[in-house]
Amino acid sequence: MSVVGEAARPEANSSAVPPRAARRARRWPGRILPVYTWLVILYLVLPIMVMIAFGFNDTKSRLNLTWQGFTFHWYRDVFANPALSAAFRNTLLVAVLTTAVATTLGTMLGLALGRYRFRGQGGVDLLIFAAISCPELVLGTALLSLFITLQVPRGLLTILVAHIMFSVPFVAVTVRARMAGFDVSLEEAAQDLGADPWTTFRKVTLPLIFPGIMAGALLAFALSIDDYIITSFINGQTETFPIWVYGATRQGVPPQVNVLGTFLFLTGVGLAVANAVALRRRKL
Repeated sequence: MSVVGEAARPEANSSAVPPRAARRARRWPGRILPVYTWLVILYLVLPIMVMIAFGFNDTKSRLNLTWQGFTFHWYRDVFANPALSAAFRNTLLVAVLTTAVATTLGTMLGLALGRYRFRGQGGVDLLIFAAISCPELVLGTALLSLFITLQVPRGLLTILVAHIMFSVPFVAVTVRARMAGFDVSLEEAAQDLGADPWTTFRKVTLPLIFPGIMAGALLAFALSIDDYIITSFINGQTETFPIWVYGATRQGVPPQVNVLGTFLFLTGVGLAVANAVALRRRKL
């Protein structure tokens, strides 16, 4: 018995340990995947890093294309160009108002679609996804025809209406996705304990769907602040930051554009980090 056991033991050990070639083959994916991931991250971040770097470029001409030295001059005089400053203010104003209105309307629409079943719901779903998937060129042309037909003067108001229009579907879809896993029994429990509908919504429903609302608001803000195609159809004489930058490319983009772009990027990162921290605290 002992002889048989000793004879069988090496075979078991040899079968348990993989060959050297197999171990090397298993190591390759573990080495390649991190390298590939960092290359993709570098590909995505490199244009942003170039934009941030050229905000410190000590250029002496209108063309900010070659590195000529380091300076904080453009950060001190970031609002020295009146036209650029006005366009940037218009962009922020439209983005903030769009976020507020689109988040409110989109949240109510997402709640209705995620909670209730009603006649015509299929048509509403089709309309929402059509607005999301429709090319911006088509939306811009349609809005231009609408405003011309109604004889609405094109300007800041038409830009705001257009941005709210194409932002509401994104917020609604985000909130509706959050409602997919919502436990209705929590609301019923709150009402059984004496809470009225408004108190139930404020203390039970709203905290549970808040991550979806916040995600929709950030998406609406991002979509509004960098829109060019639709805005270019219905802006009239009003300029936003993307439109002003596109027009300035013919003569040379000033370094202040890189500085303002850095501000927008850092603002977006800050909002995303704040949202992540808030969600983590809610889980704890």
